Amino acid sequence: MQIAIGLYPEFTSLDAMGPYQVLQHLPNVDLVLCAEKKGLLPDDIGLLNIDIRHTFDEVPRPDILVPGGTITRTLAVAGNPVVEWIRAAHPHTTWTTSVCTGSLLLGAAGLLDGRPATTHWCAYEELASFGATPTEQRVVTHGKVMTGAGVSAGIDMALTLVAEISSPEVAMAIQLGIEYDPQPPFDAGAPSKAPRAIVEMLIGRPDLVRPT
Repeated sequence: MQIAIGLYPEFTSLDAMGPYQVLQHLPNVDLVLCAEKKGLLPDDIGLLNIDIRHTFDEVPRPDILVPGGTITRTLAVAGNPVVEWIRAAHPHTTWTTSVCTGSLLLGAAGLLDGRPATTHWCAYEELASFGATPTEQRVVTHGKVMTGAGVSAGIDMALTLVAEISSPEVAMAIQLGIEYDPQPPFDAGAPSKAPRAIVEMLIGRPDLVRPT
């Protein structure tokens, strides 16, 4: 089984590394990081560089694909290399997934029209513009398309995916192995839970969230 995590310049590290950390524990899996070009690929603040060894063209038919990243608002247009990779690969995948505003890439590839889906809460309107029905759920599965909410939800999405392609027991073992036991200091991880003043602060300061 080949799992491909699709990247692009200014990707958000946790969008990729959350699923990577979970999925690397699956046995007999060819896990690859790919992008339009080989070489060093910088993250969204330029401090982390991933050495890309596979291009999209070299990974045309992964069994599972996982794009994600807040910069995708500017990439989610027909003709963009990652969008066209998703569009061409989707008919051959077992699962097509996304993290955060990576769902906008699925939308731009024409995969979310009429489907429920999730994304970062700042991008619900953009998601709806592709015909999807946005939801605040952490992970949404519809057919073979699985979308995760903002950034950290990539871990939840990947564990949900492992339960589907392997077993709940394997997913629980991986969760225990990485000690994923969220106990955040504040119950403010979704706009429906956070104080209104905090929501408004983030809307006024998009640089704090980076979904641009």
